[in-house]
Amino acid sequence: MKNEVQMKGKFHYQLNGWKYSTGIRILLFLLLALVFYISLYAKLVPQVYDIELGTTSETTIYAPRQIENAIATEQAKEDAAKRVQPVYRIVNLKNDAMIDAIYDKLLQINADDEVKFDDKVSIFRRVIPQLISDLENQSIKLLSTSAQYNETLIEQIQQSLAEQQYPLPEESYFKLPRLTKDDLTAMLPVTKDIVTKLMNDQILDAQTARAKVAEMVNTSNLAKNTMREMVTEIARAVITPNKFFDQKGTDDAKGQARENVKPVYINKNDVLVKVGDVITEEIYARLDKLELLKSKANHLPQIGLAMLSALLSFVVSMFVRQSQLAIKYNNSQLLMLILIFSINITCMKIISLVQNLDYPFIGYLAPTALGSILIAILLDSPLAFISSVLFSIMASIIFNTEHTLLFDFRYGLVSLVICFSAVFTIQRASQRATILKAGLMIAFFAMLTITSMLLMEDHFQQREAIMSLSFAAAGGLLTVVFVIGLLPFFEVAFGILSPLKLVELSNPNHPLLRKLLTETPGTYHHSVMVGNLSEAAAESIGADGLLCRVGSYYHDIGKTKRPSYFIENQTNIENPHDRIDPNLSKSIIIAHPRDGVEMLKDYKMPKAIRDIAEQHHGTTLLHFFYHKAVKQAEEEGSEKEIREEDFRYTGPKAQSKEAAIVGIADSVEAAVRSLRNPTLEQIDSMVHKIIKSRLDDGQFNECDITLKELDKIAKTLNETLLGIFHARIEYPNELSPKKTGT
Repeated sequence: MKNEVQMKGKFHYQLNGWKYSTGIRILLFLLLALVFYISLYAKLVPQVYDIELGTTSETTIYAPRQIENAIATEQAKEDAAKRVQPVYRIVNLKNDAMIDAIYDKLLQINADDEVKFDDKVSIFRRVIPQLISDLENQSIKLLSTSAQYNETLIEQIQQSLAEQQYPLPEESYFKLPRLTKDDLTAMLPVTKDIVTKLMNDQILDAQTARAKVAEMVNTSNLAKNTMREMVTEIARAVITPNKFFDQKGTDDAKGQARENVKPVYINKNDVLVKVGDVITEEIYARLDKLELLKSKANHLPQIGLAMLSALLSFVVSMFVRQSQLAIKYNNSQLLMLILIFSINITCMKIISLVQNLDYPFIGYLAPTALGSILIAILLDSPLAFISSVLFSIMASIIFNTEHTLLFDFRYGLVSLVICFSAVFTIQRASQRATILKAGLMIAFFAMLTITSMLLMEDHFQQREAIMSLSFAAAGGLLTVVFVIGLLPFFEVAFGILSPLKLVELSNPNHPLLRKLLTETPGTYHHSVMVGNLSEAAAESIGADGLLCRVGSYYHDIGKTKRPSYFIENQTNIENPHDRIDPNLSKSIIIAHPRDGVEMLKDYKMPKAIRDIAEQHHGTTLLHFFYHKAVKQAEEEGSEKEIREEDFRYTGPKAQSKEAAIVGIADSVEAAVRSLRNPTLEQIDSMVHKIIKSRLDDGQFNECDITLKELDKIAKTLNETLLGIFHARIEYPNELSPKKTGT
């Protein structure tokens, strides 16, 4: 049995020993260099073939990059021009103004009793068509002065209006004078409503729209037949076409379509030569242009790539070595870093596979900032910044389409900007929504950077600009999807307690917190108060305030096993400690950190939370039960020695600043709550007394908290308690309160 235990212990040591092994650490950095080498090999090391003119190819040769096919490009331009549809322009001719002018004229003439009926008929026969014609000409004149409409389009508009003019029937001129002011007032809104609805559509043939007028008039609230007839005719008269063929616009669109046609390429990975093909002069020239003809292999590119890969890995190792991060010693975190690099580079490589086929700017779609965000959340922001630089270098190589240089600064610059903006946004992220915000920032800054580069170029095509910006925007959203999907994997696989995970654990619906609330409401309230105090204290010294708050919620979870033995849960019940031996009371109280750790393990809670639950009391003394035991021994005349060590918590002492802060806040909250009417002086004295007591007792000897930080903690706790207990603190009054009767 003893040998079995020893074997298990040895196995456990070996299993965990790799995390701190120097040899493993060196291998991991070599692995990182290998990741760089493999990911860049296809881009930086060209494959060459020993081929002579007139011989038969012994292998299938694929294009390593694209090469333009001039004949196919010209044919594609002609096809694109043929596919362009006729261009039409929608023109607003201010039909509402025509209606107002007609009705104003009708009201004016019909109201003049001195004008005879026949004269009114003659006036309407002459004025109304002229009025419509003048307003149409006025609209055309305004269009002519606008730079938006070319002369050919203006002529087309004039021709269409002339051809589709609607003449009022002769009998209408005899009915118009009979309309009263009330009739015209009722007709005007109906006419406007009908014309507005019809003119909202695109009208190429006005007759089609005019055919719908009668049906719409019949559904109106006009009572008289004459009113309905006249509304019908007036509406038809003012309805005009608003959609006109634009010959120049069509020609321009065809020209633009020709310009927008991308050169037709023999694309990357297209077959250049099949096995058994004869190497003709055309094929030989094509292979020569692609630099695939070499008498023998050149190994210099491999050597250069190996040096570059080693250099990139060396940059990471030097930064890690100079930092004070846990990754400096923890190979598990280094392995996670390498895995993040591998995933990020793999995503970039997948996008690059289709980059030169149909979408040359698809490189902007790559979630380059994925690795930076994961490193910032799971490891550290400074490390994320350094990694962002490396990701940018990788992007400038992987997405490089200009083979005259090793790096394409466009993708490198965009990657650097989005990675940095993502890290700035994601720092101290406490909600999943922050990741979405980072994605939006990535999209915004990527589009901003691309726009700035386009504006600085001598010329750029609108289609390319739209594609670039669209891919950049989609890349931000794609990054969010990958981060949200991968983050839980890293948190579980490597035991990382990220701020996002902490926020999830702080949800009151967590089973343990529900258990704490329902079974020990007093302890729950106490834990929430401790959380508020510890978070404020931690943030004042730069510690992890969120970890302190969430750890405080769970630090007394062990009390749920025996809730009635803790004073905050003793509501309207007798204190059971009054009836039992102090040694038994001590055992019950001391057990709650250990019980809490076991419960937290059962629920697979992160180690940082368990550590706070285990260490928040350290090895402090249970003064009350110790003195009670001493007094009881004296009363009984027992000679048995009562030792302090037997009445201390089993520890361990606080190993981190967060555990120490929670322990202080726990004691302070319990002590201040025991005061009926705490004053400012009492609170200040109590806080300093508790901190000094723990300091003198050596409870901070195993964590890196300083005296200066303890002073800041005391000050912050005083300020926070002042806000919590302000309603209960007694202030001196100049006047004594009046007594009130019952």
